[in-house]
Amino acid sequence: MRDDDQKKLSDTRFFKPEVISDLARQRTLRTPLFDSGRILIVAADHPARGSIKVGERPHAMANRIDLLNRIVAALGVPGVDGVLGTPDIIEDLLLLGALDNKVVFGSMNRGGLPGAVFEMDDRFTCYSAASIINSRLDGGKMLLRINTEDPGTINTLESCASAVTELASARRIAMVEPFMNKCVNGRNQNDLTTDAVVRSMGIASALGSTSAYTWLKVPVVEDMARIAEASTLPIVLLGGEQRDSPDEMFSQWEKALHQPGVRGLVVGRNLLYPANDDVEAAVKIAASLL
Repeated sequence: MRDDDQKKLSDTRFFKPEVISDLARQRTLRTPLFDSGRILIVAADHPARGSIKVGERPHAMANRIDLLNRIVAALGVPGVDGVLGTPDIIEDLLLLGALDNKVVFGSMNRGGLPGAVFEMDDRFTCYSAASIINSRLDGGKMLLRINTEDPGTINTLESCASAVTELASARRIAMVEPFMNKCVNGRNQNDLTTDAVVRSMGIASALGSTSAYTWLKVPVVEDMARIAEASTLPIVLLGGEQRDSPDEMFSQWEKALHQPGVRGLVVGRNLLYPANDDVEAAVKIAASLL
């Protein structure tokens, strides 16, 4: 990003904030949305939970200009279909002109901050279904952590079900990211066993009044054949925490992508902050797997 781009972002937000909604209405939409059976989406919604650490870099995602530069670089790689982000990031990308002909997912519930006493009451504090529709986005993503010992889970279940129904009524995709969750030594942790992921997928698949526009975003776990058999809904894979061995990570993604029903990757930190900091090279490898 050039210095004048950074100034443009700041000045527009201060002097002419109405430009953001104008650009959303004018954005060139991708038609058709998918021209193949594969999809690669860059995820960039982590800072909204206060999660700015990547690997051994505790403040990696704290610099917004650096983050935007990385996202724009990733979106410029052939084979990248679009981006997933919170309103602040999506609107910055709109102002930079980076979203034309891209698939755009709005991140919806970011209220369950890690370590908070209300962590499992994961309220919708970013995009709503209505704002996704009004902003002409292509879908919404929601996190669904299911902890059967925490009463806050039921509020998240109900909110996600309502969002799935509202998005489907406007023919927008609802990307649901489900996890079984448990408290271990006072901390909430996602259960990444195959059994737990299969169980979470069954719960997520039935949310809302229709599943016609629901996708499932799931982790790569030990037995991906069972994961693929757990649902007929489109499945996309998440990247998770930064890996120590990129080659092993890409190999696991490649094997998982061969499973029926697995449509692609929705990956953030592992592509935006690779160990060697070569964003374009990491994204090109991911694109080649598709």
